[in-house]
Amino acid sequence: MHTAETDLAVFLPRLEALTRKAGDIAMNYFRPGERTIADVSYKGGGSPVTEADLAVDRFLYEEIARLVPEAGWLSEETADNPDRLSRETLIVVDPIDGTLAFARGDDRWAVAIALIERGRPVAGVVHAPALNETYVGALGRGAFLNGEPIRVSRREKMEGAQIVAPRGLHAYFEKSPYGFDLAPRTPSLALRIADVATGRHDLAIAAAESRDWDIAAADVILTEAGGVLSELEGAPLVYNRPRLARDMLVAAPRALFPASLALAREVSKGAK
Repeated sequence: MHTAETDLAVFLPRLEALTRKAGDIAMNYFRPGERTIADVSYKGGGSPVTEADLAVDRFLYEEIARLVPEAGWLSEETADNPDRLSRETLIVVDPIDGTLAFARGDDRWAVAIALIERGRPVAGVVHAPALNETYVGALGRGAFLNGEPIRVSRREKMEGAQIVAPRGLHAYFEKSPYGFDLAPRTPSLALRIADVATGRHDLAIAAAESRDWDIAAADVILTEAGGVLSELEGAPLVYNRPRLARDMLVAAPRALFPASLALAREVSKGAK
């Protein structure tokens, strides 16, 4: 796999089709407004994992191996294999981003898949079947929601911006002289970033400790929609590292990114 536009033009529809099939598997276990029919267990840190997460993970592991046989594999629900670090190409998967929401019957969850080449995402799909929303993006080919092009907010100043922020830090943003409009926090981080890509929200700040599978697919979608996703140092995110945990994240249009980054740095200092 190479990043030539012709390759991505062929690859992206195939990736989207697989992601949609994965979403169909998850929907077999989902009950809107009700508890899932899937068995639910808990990981060491207390976060839930359902029978649906594991079923989607198995399906994608087998299908991706056929689609991109040379790629390494990184998924929230598969034991990490350090062999991926030696690969130039990597597939990053979150079988269900927003598992707790999924388990409770909240429709704000998604299947997220990204293709990483030489440390950067070059194609991504974030599919939210219960919302009937599918975001796709690829390097140099733009970003789309349900087939329609998307762009970040055209806002050029922070004053009055609509922001999504960690619940525990709302007080910092409420006191800000910018007069932010604090938007509800979507359980799926991939969907929060996608909301910035569509311009539904002007910017988003996410607390530390997210993982690469939460953000990789949404990263390329946001970038292609005219935005930036970074940690507090402000550089483009590098993937396929030994360490998967992330610092505080900022997602914003390019025009708002410097001010958004400065704000996140200030908030991060105050939160320590």
